[in-house]
Amino acid sequence: MSTPEPVLADPGILLVLDGWGSADAADDNALSLARTPVLDALVAQHPSTLAEASGEAVGLLPGTVGNSEIGHMVIGAGRPLPYDSLLVQQAIDSGTLRSHPRLDAVLNEVAGTSGALHLIGLCSDGQIHAHVEHLSELLAAAATHQVERVFIHAITDGRDVADHTGEAYLTRVAELAAAAGTGQTATVIGRGYAMDKAGNLDLTEHAVALVADGRGSPADSAHSAVQSSERGDEWVPASVLTETGDARVTDGDAVLWFNFRSDRIQQFADRLHEHLAATGRTVNMVSLAQYDTRTAIPALVKRADASGGLADELQEAGLRSIRIAETEKFEHVTYYINGRDATVRNGEEHLRITGEGKADYVARPHMNLDRVTEAVVEAAGRVDVDLVIANLANIDVVGHTGNLAATVTACEATDAAVDQILQAARNSGRWVVAVGDHGNAERMTKQAPDGSVRPYGGHTTNPVPLVIVPNRTDTPAPTLPRTATLADVAPTILHLLGHKPGPVMTGRPLL
Repeated sequence: MSTPEPVLADPGILLVLDGWGSADAADDNALSLARTPVLDALVAQHPSTLAEASGEAVGLLPGTVGNSEIGHMVIGAGRPLPYDSLLVQQAIDSGTLRSHPRLDAVLNEVAGTSGALHLIGLCSDGQIHAHVEHLSELLAAAATHQVERVFIHAITDGRDVADHTGEAYLTRVAELAAAAGTGQTATVIGRGYAMDKAGNLDLTEHAVALVADGRGSPADSAHSAVQSSERGDEWVPASVLTETGDARVTDGDAVLWFNFRSDRIQQFADRLHEHLAATGRTVNMVSLAQYDTRTAIPALVKRADASGGLADELQEAGLRSIRIAETEKFEHVTYYINGRDATVRNGEEHLRITGEGKADYVARPHMNLDRVTEAVVEAAGRVDVDLVIANLANIDVVGHTGNLAATVTACEATDAAVDQILQAARNSGRWVVAVGDHGNAERMTKQAPDGSVRPYGGHTTNPVPLVIVPNRTDTPAPTLPRTATLADVAPTILHLLGHKPGPVMTGRPLL
């Protein structure tokens, strides 16, 4: 009979290296091109494995790239969670979306008053925030209800898919509308304006004014609107398609947001709602999936329950944790890792690291990593903190620019930061679990629909490294299973803290 691995009830650090994926060395692999001796040694010299962070392993559709939101949720939940995109697709496949009572009521009301239905969302198939094919079901529902005026307010991508592919996706939007027999693209704007989530309301106002009031540059087609951008699909300027005519939101219209992920659309949704209310326009507003907006926007597809995860177990055990990240990833180590719950539990401390001025990730690939590292090192030295949870954002955030040179610099800066954190862990007797939440920087190009190879700043389906650095040298290093998933992180963390995994966790302790 084998002897069970002893429970090591010691303090530790959970270090999420955002966008740290694993792939063979290549000319477009920023991680292999960078000098990262610490990360290389981390994987080679300590117990490590590769964890699945995409597709069904985390609750996504098969073959779907992972993302920071679901990655942190599954890390925290200790089990795969049916993600919003999967739940939406299931509702489409079962027919329950098209027959949804709320959607039925909205479309009947608009059809009865000859109002307009405004469909707003990201038009690409990146499956991080939206999927353009979801429009097919919504347009078909509008046609069934004989809604004659259907306007599509298209947001171009350039981040979750290869840049300069916006025209191809807008062509697909037109095909979907033609197949449904209803719908016209009325406006086009890049996600840099419409999907800001950092509180840059000056950017959001471009999108609000465009959709609500028709204020933007005139364009004779969706394609000419995209071609007017000098900074790629992400920054297509607010454009009004003259061929569509007046598509402003008017009193009695309906707005349906078709992004399934909340975090980058909710700022726009809140501001549009506030603007319409301030200008005396009553509009029926719904969303495809549930949003975390200040305004209560009814959702057609509800969320999966993510309770009973790491945060709940830490609170039950009376263990103290501190969460550290800079603004771009702060919600991920708090709200998302806690199961999409904004409650600050007993024993939790949240530390948001901020910088000065607007971020320019190409010019400043180090971002605020020095401040984040300093905070993690300081927290590691505190005897009252059982678990430090930190996110190092650079590999992912800079990787999203598609700029290979800047991403290489970001990888090297992250390597130096990890070196400091490991030293602090040794000094304070802490173990470290280092893990990626999804792949990104290990693939910086992608083939576009026209066959050309373009810079790519999106995520991947590659597995991510998962490494455990023990805090003891007097016992043999454990061997980890050859395969794992992000769902195994929380049970492993709890095991190291001397606490059993929660009853709803289907992940396994890797020790």
